[in-house]
Amino acid sequence: MTQRRANFPALPEPVPLARFSAADDLRAAIGIWAAWLSGERRASAHTVAAYGRDLAFFLDFLTEHLGEVPSLAAINELRPADFRAFLARRAQGGIERGSLARGLSVIRGFLRFLQRRRLAEATALTALRSPKLPQSVPKPLTIQDAASALDTAAAASVREWEGKRDTAILALLYGCGLRLSEALALTRGEAPLGDTLAIAGKGGKQRLLPVLPVVRRAIADYLAACPYHPAKDGPLFLGSRGGPLNPRIVQRQMAALRGFLGLPETATPHALRHSFATHLLGAGGDLRAIQELLGHASLSTTQRYTSVETERLLAIYEAAHPRAHFQQG
Repeated sequence: MTQRRANFPALPEPVPLARFSAADDLRAAIGIWAAWLSGERRASAHTVAAYGRDLAFFLDFLTEHLGEVPSLAAINELRPADFRAFLARRAQGGIERGSLARGLSVIRGFLRFLQRRRLAEATALTALRSPKLPQSVPKPLTIQDAASALDTAAAASVREWEGKRDTAILALLYGCGLRLSEALALTRGEAPLGDTLAIAGKGGKQRLLPVLPVVRRAIADYLAACPYHPAKDGPLFLGSRGGPLNPRIVQRQMAALRGFLGLPETATPHALRHSFATHLLGAGGDLRAIQELLGHASLSTTQRYTSVETERLLAIYEAAHPRAHFQQG
């Protein structure tokens, strides 16, 4: 393949390019890739930075492995053995398998980007399989524990209005299946006081959610008690000093609830989103509908909840069936 070495346009740097051990042409390609992630793909600054770190690990390895900083031509000449050597080096460093697989996915995505832009062929990685990961199963709360967390949230706060705020947030997570980041991104003008709530989730994907009356009441109670009055485009949920609420505060309050109610360590704010999906599925909810409510791009992600429900049904069977505890002779 004839490699095209065009003059790269000057673009804003979503990640600091100086951190990458790379020749000028590869460094410029990285800048375009990072701009594409944050622009066309609408990835968050946190995601772009995380991808940049994974790519930087790979380029640091190549610099040592090849004996010089890699260029686009060097990327084009890589062989499967080079990628296996990288994986072996990372594994020797004690990296977890999930992090290893994520890093390889980032590298694979970057090389595909170079191919689409006709900057490098880089086909060697297609012959390499990603590390096999154990199936991750969501860990929801029971219906009783989820209800107890919402009923007791106010008791874990010092100020009354903050207790109402925490109750409203947990109600959104469990009643609408929101991610914590989605709840804290809501503005005052987007306060879910009506029958539906429009949410822009990961990748800017829009979804429309029904809002239960109990959730609307919790939001209204919080707004009536809140001593601050943000602008319509200001954050809905505020911290003690009137600024945007830090997610660590919510996580800390949930930890206090775990201790107070004797909940397991898996009872986190995100577990309420898992509980939303699992309890809907257990009540006969349609898997496709739950996928839309959660904002999952792939149905396979939502199907993890069927494993949770199957485990629950088996546990009920084992506890209740009169022959379940008899051993076959």
